[in-house]
Amino acid sequence: MPKSKLDRLLRVRTLQLGLVQADEARARDKAHAETTLHGRIVQLSENVAPTVAPIGASALGAAAHFRERLHRSAEAAEGRLRAAQAVATRAAEATREARRDQSAIEKLIARADAEAALKELRAMEAMPPARVIRHDPC
Repeated sequence: MPKSKLDRLLRVRTLQLGLVQADEARARDKAHAETTLHGRIVQLSENVAPTVAPIGASALGAAAHFRERLHRSAEAAEGRLRAAQAVATRAAEATREARRDQSAIEKLIARADAEAALKELRAMEAMPPARVIRHDPC
């Protein structure tokens, strides 16, 4: 494969690796944000837990309604968290694949360079001597 084509492939693979790494970083950030949100919702639902202090029926009903909504939000956040973690896992795998592709191209370039150097060396060995050494009579 010509060197220019390998160089072009390397540039493309390097750009693809950069894009995939950016996607992975976004996926990790989203998973972290979902984890934080889920933790906050769980904390809020714990704060609204029933207490032993006597309160009115309307306050108890409002707290129950709020608690129910927080539990639904927690379940939804848990689903989003699982989805974000799955996306982050897929993005990490895509990054590994892109890195493998890039390193394969780098190895092909190194192999082509070594073959070209060996070819030049053999061509130099096959060349006739550049000058003839003549010994003058002393």
